Amino acid sequence: MTPMTEAVKKDLEARIMEIRSSGLYKEERVIGSPQGARIRVGGQELLNLCANNYLGLASDPKVIEEARRALERWGYGMASVRFICGTLEVHRELEHALSEFLGTEDTILYSSCFDANGGLFEPILGEDCALVTDRLNHASIIDGARLCRAKRIIYEHSDMMDLEVKLKEVSGMRITLIMTDGVFSMDGDMAKLPDICALGEKYGALVAVDDSHATGFIGGNGRGTAEHFGVMGRLDGITTTFGKALGGATGGCFSGRKEIVELLRQKSRPYLFSNTLAPMVAAVTLSIVRGLGKSEGLRERLHENTRFFRRALTDAGFDVKPGEHPIMPLMLYEERLAVEMADRLLGEGIYVVGFSYPVVPKGQARIRVQMSAALSLEDLANAAESFTKVGKALGIIR
Repeated sequence: MTPMTEAVKKDLEARIMEIRSSGLYKEERVIGSPQGARIRVGGQELLNLCANNYLGLASDPKVIEEARRALERWGYGMASVRFICGTLEVHRELEHALSEFLGTEDTILYSSCFDANGGLFEPILGEDCALVTDRLNHASIIDGARLCRAKRIIYEHSDMMDLEVKLKEVSGMRITLIMTDGVFSMDGDMAKLPDICALGEKYGALVAVDDSHATGFIGGNGRGTAEHFGVMGRLDGITTTFGKALGGATGGCFSGRKEIVELLRQKSRPYLFSNTLAPMVAAVTLSIVRGLGKSEGLRERLHENTRFFRRALTDAGFDVKPGEHPIMPLMLYEERLAVEMADRLLGEGIYVVGFSYPVVPKGQARIRVQMSAALSLEDLANAAESFTKVGKALGIIR
């Protein structure tokens, strides 16, 4: 391999040093166990309070056994894209099951929800179209927007008056699409879907939602924010992931109007040029989706854990953003303080991560606590004591 020039090497090293000196460097701790309520890091057992494993299924014995059966039946991978020789019966079955579960007309699978968002806009929206998005949308929506030629408009976070102003600005475009997170991943608040749908209908705009942090556990039957707000059938599309509540592996989809799905099958580049979702993941996700109607106990345990720990942190005096979602942002504002608190909690046997720029805006550093149905109330009571101890030691609370 030809060595890079000294100038380029120094430039990269300087940029990395700048990230380190500003307290924004992200370390990756290596986990030596399956994902679960407790994990092992460097030989130490830790209580895991920062995974997206909402229903606790990532290492569930039944899920693992289903994966074994699928591996034996369908093999390890397809080594192909869908339209060449990469479509199995199980892929179609999963698409049908997701459509039925989400109350949509059709579904198309992707290797991740990041790819679903990355491949959604460009096939649908041209130069004479508009994409209107919430300021705090996920990075995948931002990147997908950059790939399309539509006029891109950002409205202030959950500000319906500003959204209406922006929709008036793009009146007359061939197609206008409003795209929002269903649950905003760093804050845990939910989009105002009834108002967004009403504005979409008023101005003739399509409405799509990334429901990655809601599918499987939000809403009476776990169908997500659309069910929670009573707007199922009013959305034109939903993107979501299989990498959180639905087993925690990988994969995602767009589910919505059949005409949009058909066009995506023909034109969406991440779908056309990426290997098919691994058959094992498709089969396990299918099993989980079909069983969600029987997972009421897991959902209730998750919500009970959320209520318990949110109350415990708030009563201790921490600045926790209000809400009802299992995501609990514990606001610290200072980047170095977030890193220090996470490190000290590690010493107390608690695994959390400090979030700072560019994952969140500058000056908005935090620890994002996340609940799981796999956690016990005893676990959470002990964790609350550790948070309080560290918070007092750092002068965050009294």
